[in-house]
Amino acid sequence: MTTTDSVDSLPVLTGMYAAEARYLAAGGPGRASFDLLAPYFAPDVVLHQAPALPYGGTWRGHDGMARFFLAMSAAWDSFDLVDQRFLATGGTAVVHTRVRARARASGRVLEFPILQTLTVREGRIAEVWPFYWDTAEIAAACGHTSGQDAGQGA
Repeated sequence: MTTTDSVDSLPVLTGMYAAEARYLAAGGPGRASFDLLAPYFAPDVVLHQAPALPYGGTWRGHDGMARFFLAMSAAWDSFDLVDQRFLATGGTAVVHTRVRARARASGRVLEFPILQTLTVREGRIAEVWPFYWDTAEIAAACGHTSGQDAGQGA
């Protein structure tokens, strides 16, 4: 099946990742304002994280995204995007990111890939589906056991 999509999501995505870097440099969750990131996300954005992750679940809207960044910050002492490739851009974009992160609970440093599909509508990110290579390894490093509730915002 072939579809034609005239949306160019690359400026939105590169803008969001640059804003995320500024957000983290300003202190990140709990210290910096989510307002740095808000313009890149639709008001009704939906982020779907794998349930096995310490920050797993579905996060909705700007409030949900702000809570997600707090949960992510609680799990990771550092989370560096080592390499990032935009594999497809359009209404649905695909981004491959290689991450190096240090878990707060164990101090373990992990390197892993994340493949994300992002839906961009009207110049904003409307939906995100990140896919991690090994959620069990991440959960273990972060001290998260299966069945725990990450407190996600539904």
